[in-house]
Amino acid sequence: RLAPDDEESTPLSLTVHAGEIVGIAGISGNGQREVMARLAGESPSDPGAILLDGAPIGALGPRARRALGLRYVPEERLRHGAVPEMSLAENTLLTGDALQARGFIRPSAMQTFAARVIARFKVKAPGAEARAGSLSGGNLQKFIVGREMEAVPRVLLVNQPTWGVDVGAAAAIRNALIALRAQGCAIIVVSEELDELFELADRLFVIAQRRLSPPVRVHDIGIDEIGRWMSGLWPAHE
Repeated sequence: RLAPDDEESTPLSLTVHAGEIVGIAGISGNGQREVMARLAGESPSDPGAILLDGAPIGALGPRARRALGLRYVPEERLRHGAVPEMSLAENTLLTGDALQARGFIRPSAMQTFAARVIARFKVKAPGAEARAGSLSGGNLQKFIVGREMEAVPRVLLVNQPTWGVDVGAAAAIRNALIALRAQGCAIIVVSEELDELFELADRLFVIAQRRLSPPVRVHDIGIDEIGRWMSGLWPAHE
């Protein structure tokens, strides 16, 4: 249960279960980025505001949450999800806490990890030493998503998973998310693409004007209705 920075806004409350994809639809700028930052630990929260398997993690930072199995794919690929001037192997260090030991990085482990992500997610790159900024948007997105999935997360947060990528890369990312759900991961996907959310999600929320709609199963609602909800016009719900 997240209390927004604006005291006049209604606190947001949602639950995601293991083996489930929960989608959050909405027009950009309605609070999606803030919600994901809170969940990922990039913005402070009250200790009990976020629970993982019943344990409060609201006071923990991103690294501590990663240690508990929570991973995050941010909206912005460059300079948030990856450093363009660094190699793919070096970019694994951004969230690869196991690739460091006693304050020292492990170059061979970085190379092996990056090569595994490249191979598994069919990233078109010359190799692990390729600069992140030299990849196309779709291939860099596949690498970032793959980097977090390769850590075998218990919870995965994904903000705009296929924004700006080609059809082939988008299909590969969506298929990977569906496969991860089948392995028991709890996944939250924020997307402005309604078709994408209807393909991926088991349940949907809509965020509008920093308020969260009641949840609805994708089989119980149509895209046109969700479009109306995106203006904040959803039915009253206790």
